[in-house]
This record gives sequence, C-alpha cells and structure tokens, in this order.
Amino acid sequence: MVNGAKSAVHRPWKRTFLACTMTAHKAPRLLIAAPSVKRLRDRLKGAFRAGRGRALATTVKDLAPILRGWIAYFRLTEGKGVLEELDGWLRRRLRCILWRQWKRPDTRVTRLMQRGLTEQRARDSAGNGHGPWCNAGASHMNDAFRKAFFDQLGLISLQQELRRLNHAS
Repeated sequence: MVNGAKSAVHRPWKRTFLACTMTAHKAPRLLIAAPSVKRLRDRLKGAFRAGRGRALATTVKDLAPILRGWIAYFRLTEGKGVLEELDGWLRRRLRCILWRQWKRPDTRVTRLMQRGLTEQRARDSAGNGHGPWCNAGASHMNDAFRKAFFDQLGLISLQQELRRLNHAS
C-alpha cells in the first residue's frame, strides 16, 4: 500500500528525500531541506531555554553533541548559506542569554565595559529599552562578543565542522 501523503511525482527541487532537497541548476547540488532546519532550531530552543540560569560554557557544551550529530548527517550537502545563517542565529541566541542573565542596566554597563566598550556606549546600550533579542543582534553586543569569543567557549561552527568532515575523508 502506498502512503499518499509521502508519495508524489514532482521535480527534485520541489521534493525532499531523507531531509534533503536539490537545486534546480543544470548541475544539481544537494541542499538541506527547510523543515530540517526548522526541526533543528526547535530542538535547540529547548537547550537555550534550559541555559538561562547557568554558565554560558555549560550551555555551549550541551549544544556540541546536537550540532555535531546534525552536521555529520548532512555532511554531503553543499548549501553554505543555510549553515552561515544558523551559525549567526546560534551566536545571537547565546548573546540573548547573556543579556537576560545580566538583568539590570548597571550590570549590563559593567559587563559591556569589561568586554571593551566605552562607558558612554555601554550606558547607551544598557538603557536603550529594547528587548533581549533586539540587543543580542545589535552592534554593541556583536562588538563585545565576537565569533572568536564563542570559538574559545567551544561553540561548534557548522560551516567549519562541515569543512573538517569533508576534508577528513
């Protein structure tokens, strides 16, 4: 018996198979399907939610096996844009956790100054009235917590991990 919901005849770039899809180019490439990315984000949201009351390094450590397993499954894919976007989203979520942990404007000023921002810029940023997600993507948090900071914590970059996996074989 054939499952009507799973079976269809369509162009390869309009269908997914094993969580992958294809491009519509003359030489097709294998891409990660959008629903797969959404499932990863939903799974990671639980880990981020659990990370609000503990050290950032612990949260990053808990994310590592999930990210490694996910990218290992998709090691044959060629779409860089999705991975680049996910890497940025991961770092922004971690910055959001930091902003929430600091809670008070005075703490935010102190922490931003410790990370190299000027006092005036730190005060303007801490008292801007925007929410955690907006501040996590703002230039003051990007300047204070660059990619190198997260690399030192041990956050896995999906792009770098994909390169490592493909060069190892």
